[in-house]
Amino acid sequence: MHEITFVPRAGLPGQPETQATISGDAVTVDGIAYDLSAVPEGGFAEADGDQHPLRGRIVRSGGVLRYCLRWRFDAASAEPDQPDALPAAVLADGPVPDPIIRLESTA
Repeated sequence: MHEITFVPRAGLPGQPETQATISGDAVTVDGIAYDLSAVPEGGFAEADGDQHPLRGRIVRSGGVLRYCLRWRFDAASAEPDQPDALPAAVLADGPVPDPIIRLESTA
């Protein structure tokens, strides 16, 4: 199980939006898999570097991996006023849902 707090950031024009999936202890972000199985129960690891999509401390407690994930989005398709609170999700396996509130389609 993964408990993710999203850190949304508007990307540059034309830059692809973040896509992620969960499989067991791994999270794949924009095609790169990050294996978190080495994070021990009751322990933690630190995400390293400005380009890393995981931010800060990665913790495993009660079998749940908790971490922050930088989420790049296209500002042109997003509501200009996003909530002040960072969005979060608890997920098992599968695709990570888009945490951004999108503009309603007028088509």
